[in-house]
Amino acid sequence: MEERTRAYLRGRFGDHYRRKAVTPPPDAHEREWGYIPWTGGPGETMVRHESLLDLGDIESFLERERPRHVYFSAGRYADPSASSMAAKDWQGSDVIFDLDADHLPSVEPSEATYAEMLAACKDALLRLLDFLEDDFGFEDLTVVFSGSRGYHVHVRDEGIQHLEREARREIVDYVRGIGLDPDGLVRTEMRGNVTARTLKTEGGWGKRVHEALLSFVDEVEALPEEEAMARLQELDGIGDGRAKTVHGAIQANREAIEGGNLEAGGPGIRKLVDALTGEVVTAQNAPIDEPVTTDTNRLIRLPGSLHGGSGLEVRRIDRDAIEEFEPLVDAVPETFEGHDIAVEVTEPGAVELGGDSFTLSEGDSIVPEYLGVFLMSRGRAEKGPE
Repeated sequence: MEERTRAYLRGRFGDHYRRKAVTPPPDAHEREWGYIPWTGGPGETMVRHESLLDLGDIESFLERERPRHVYFSAGRYADPSASSMAAKDWQGSDVIFDLDADHLPSVEPSEATYAEMLAACKDALLRLLDFLEDDFGFEDLTVVFSGSRGYHVHVRDEGIQHLEREARREIVDYVRGIGLDPDGLVRTEMRGNVTARTLKTEGGWGKRVHEALLSFVDEVEALPEEEAMARLQELDGIGDGRAKTVHGAIQANREAIEGGNLEAGGPGIRKLVDALTGEVVTAQNAPIDEPVTTDTNRLIRLPGSLHGGSGLEVRRIDRDAIEEFEPLVDAVPETFEGHDIAVEVTEPGAVELGGDSFTLSEGDSIVPEYLGVFLMSRGRAEKGPE
């Protein structure tokens, strides 16, 4: 990035912070703060181990320093500005979840557009929230668009603040479906002299597998027998003979299957549940970034700040507004709207931003400022002369 580009972005970031009120997180004085300035040369320099006593009022700091990136810690400390983690004296931490569009198993970054990647990431976010709200019963959640490739969820329920890394890893394993054992989804009880095994259909992974089972049963029942047998054999561990057993169990025991009864039709339904569990985990897990959640000292982006790699705002999103949220429209800062600037495009191509589609050619161009800031922040353009 050329010095003229860097100076322009730093100045306009400062203009944004003079216009934009930024709300600090709860217990802001107990958290470590860090930021990356607009320094020259290769790489980036992180300034960290700061407290609000060091930085001063957060809005004044942002206006004065105009940083490229701003972070605060998930952890709270007795001495947040101490230079070592041990000396900080950890008091507790939020649980942070990070979803990155570049790391989703359903996304191929070289083939998907930026908008498509972010749409896939929102789907993963909604699955994550289903786990956090329905399975764990968390209530104090803050959802944030990261300003670039994904979403963060901050969980601040009192009961989880003192969880150590291993306990946080168990949460990670659950929402990712790691090591999920179908036997753990089953309730065993005595009914008279008979042992009954039923899926735990009231919630959690058991409910998800049961819903998939019923959907699969509907699909198989609607097919001619030959096609139904072929469909059953697409599942792992179900060959021709097992398919006949399962198909017979489905035809004879639909009501029992709806109740989650795994004894209906002998071992056929149990085998079907085992086969479907892997598919359900693949389709419905939340592919979060494990190191972020397990790290009690993690630094995370400040909502309301600007992302120095995109020029977009790190946006806090109301829970009931997630479905309608359009990151490439709603996270465009108003500061950069309403006028054009000159840029020199160094990486041409298509861009979707601000509700419009642009096809950029290499060389000098006049573009809306929000697009120019985006291109310069991402290293696709330099500031042109006015």
